[in-house]
Amino acid sequence: MADWEVWIIIGVLALATAATRSSFWLIGQHITIPPRVQDMLRYAPACALAAIVAPDLIMMDSHPLLDLSNLKLVSGIVATIFYLLRRNMLQTIVFGMAFYTALRLIHVF
Repeated sequence: MADWEVWIIIGVLALATAATRSSFWLIGQHITIPPRVQDMLRYAPACALAAIVAPDLIMMDSHPLLDLSNLKLVSGIVATIFYLLRRNMLQTIVFGMAFYTALRLIHVF
């Protein structure tokens, strides 16, 4: 691929990124999103986070590992139970990381 082709691709991608990111700002109040769509969009961040975190908890060396030797999965399950009991996200993050660190340290010795 020639240098000029690379620069054209970079320019087109920059324009596409700018257009998609600024579309809501440019359109403003001209388009109204139906209430049902707004209700569905409330769950988009949680779904995106789950799609990022779940594979990291389940996968071990490029294949799924669903037993007690997967320390990340065990820590994730314990942290989820902790959250269901306490309903505090910051405490859950701290507890989950402390539990995972403790499991790793115990596993080393």
